[in-house]
Amino acid sequence: MNSALTPDPSPAGRGEVRGSFSDSAARGLYTALAFAAVPFLPMKLWWRGRREAGYRQAIGERFGRYATSAVPAPLYWVHAVSVGETRAALPLVQRLKSAHPEATILLTHMTAAGREAGRMLLGDAVTQAWLPYDLPFAVRAFFAHFHPVAGFLLETELWPNLIARASALRVPLFLINARLSERSARGYARFPALTRPMLRRLTGVAAQSADDARRLEGLGAAAPAVTGNLKFDLSVPDTARTLAGEFRLRFGAATRPVWIAASTRDGEEALIFDAMARASLPARALTLIVPRHPQRFDVVADILQRRGIPFVRRSSNAAVPADVSVVLGDSMGEMLAYYAAADVAFVGGSLLPFGAHTLIEPLSVGTPVLIGRHTFNFAEATQNALSAGAAIRVEDADALIANVARLLGDAAARAAMALAARTFHEAHRGASDRLWAWLAPQLSVLRSVSSDYKQGSSRPDHG
Repeated sequence: MNSALTPDPSPAGRGEVRGSFSDSAARGLYTALAFAAVPFLPMKLWWRGRREAGYRQAIGERFGRYATSAVPAPLYWVHAVSVGETRAALPLVQRLKSAHPEATILLTHMTAAGREAGRMLLGDAVTQAWLPYDLPFAVRAFFAHFHPVAGFLLETELWPNLIARASALRVPLFLINARLSERSARGYARFPALTRPMLRRLTGVAAQSADDARRLEGLGAAAPAVTGNLKFDLSVPDTARTLAGEFRLRFGAATRPVWIAASTRDGEEALIFDAMARASLPARALTLIVPRHPQRFDVVADILQRRGIPFVRRSSNAAVPADVSVVLGDSMGEMLAYYAAADVAFVGGSLLPFGAHTLIEPLSVGTPVLIGRHTFNFAEATQNALSAGAAIRVEDADALIANVARLLGDAAARAAMALAARTFHEAHRGASDRLWAWLAPQLSVLRSVSSDYKQGSSRPDHG
C-alpha cells in the first residue's frame, strides 16, 4: 500500500516529500511561466464566454476564490476536465456515494461544457466548482476551502503545483482512467525534472490499457494498474434513445439514409464538403454534421452558407425538408442521440492530425464507425474496434465519402458492423468493477484518518 495513505504525526511527515534541486527548479520555472500568463487568463475566459456563457461564471473560482460556504466533511473530490471525462466519472461518483453516503462529492471541471454536463447528469447529487489554474496561491486556496479526503483526476489531468500541494498535505491523489498517447509521452519525456516527481507524488495510477500503463511507468508513475476504460461502462440513457427517435422523425429517416460527421475539427468540414462535391451519396441521403466545439457552430454555418449548401440547424427544432441534405448539430449534450439517429458514423479529429475523439459512443449504440488515420490518442481502442469489424479506417475525405456511400447502400454490411459494434462494446465493459476493486482497499484506510479532515482549518498548513 502506498505510504502516502498512512498518516505521519511528525512535523516532517506532514511536509512534502523532498525533491531534488532539479525538481524544485523545474517547478519554479513552470510556475514563473504560469504567472506570466495570468494577465491574459480573464481575457481568454471573457472571449470564450461570447459563445459559451459558462466561461464568464464564477471566474474567481479559477483563482481559488470560492464564494460557497464550507462543505460538510468528509469530501471526496473528482476532477473531470470536460464532457467526456464527466461522463466517464459517473461510475466512480456512484460507487463513492454508495460506499460513503455521508460524504460530499465535489466535481470540478475546466470547460463550460464539462460543468454543464455535470449539472445535467448529476444535478444536486454533487457539489460543482471550477478547478483553479495551476498557480500556487490558487491551489492552496482550493485545498484550504474544500479539505478533500482524497482526490481523483481523470485521464491525463497532470498539474505539477496541484499534485505537489496534495502531496504536501498528504491528501491521497489518484490518476484514474489514465491514458497517455505516444505523442504525449514524448512531450512529457522532454521535461523529466518536472514530470517524474509529479507522477511519483501520485498515490496510485489506474490506466486504461497496458500500453498506457507502460508509458506512464516509463515517465515515473509507480506500478500503474490496468483497469480498462470507464467509458465502456456507460449505459445509454433512455432519454438519449427517445431523443434519437425524435431526431429520426425530424430527419425523415424512415425514407432517407442518415450519416453523421461527429466531433469535427477546424478544416475537416471543408475537406468533407469538397469530397461530397466530387462524389455521389445515395439519393436523398442526409448529412448530419456536429462540430466538436460549440464556438465553431457558427463557423460551420458560415462555411455552409458560403458554399450555397441548404441546411437546417438542430437548434431550430424544425423538420428537415426533403430538398435539404444537411443538418448542423449545434447543441451540447446530445451526441449519443445523434449517433443513435444515424445509420453510419464518422468520428472527427481523425482526418487531420488533431487526434480522433472517442469511438466508444457510436459503438455503444451499435452504429457502424468510420475513422481517419489520426487516432494516436485512442490508438488501442481504435485498433481493437477495427480488428473486431466494428470500424473501418479511411485514409482521406474521398475514402470517407466512398465508404459512407457504400454502407448507406448496403443494409447487410451495416447490420454486420452494427452487430460487431454492440458485441465489441459489451466485451469491454467491466472497468468500473476493476477500478473499484483496486480503489476500495486503499480508500478504506482513509476512514481512520477522516476526522483529521473534519477539523478543516485547524490542520497544519505546509508546502
